Amino acid sequence: MKIVHTNSAPAAIGPYSQGIIVNNMFYSSGQIPLTAEGELVNGTVEEQTHQVFKNVKAVLAEAGASLDTVVKATVFIKDMNDFPAINDIYGEYFGEHKPARSCVEVARLPKDVLIEIEVIALVKA
Repeated sequence: MKIVHTNSAPAAIGPYSQGIIVNNMFYSSGQIPLTAEGELVNGTVEEQTHQVFKNVKAVLAEAGASLDTVVKATVFIKDMNDFPAINDIYGEYFGEHKPARSCVEVARLPKDVLIEIEVIALVKA
């Protein structure tokens, strides 16, 4: 088991890591719209989603993975009415690659953000 940490994504704000590699699989912690410096992006759901993907890409890169090797994504959103906008942005990042995905509306997310995404990815050999 290998702990993944990068300064290109926000540090963990609790007793957890940005991600873990086990048997060539990377499991990320949920990424919220914090900058690498720990500043919250308080903008629209679109702005927050782009920041989340910036963070997801950073931890994937540190793990030796990429969006192209993601096998499963879980998307947590505060309001299902935001799903169409989030889905459009999600599609921009994944393109033709279509990992398995779950999307759930939740009552509240850390720091009252609008979106959180976690991924599972194959680590490139």
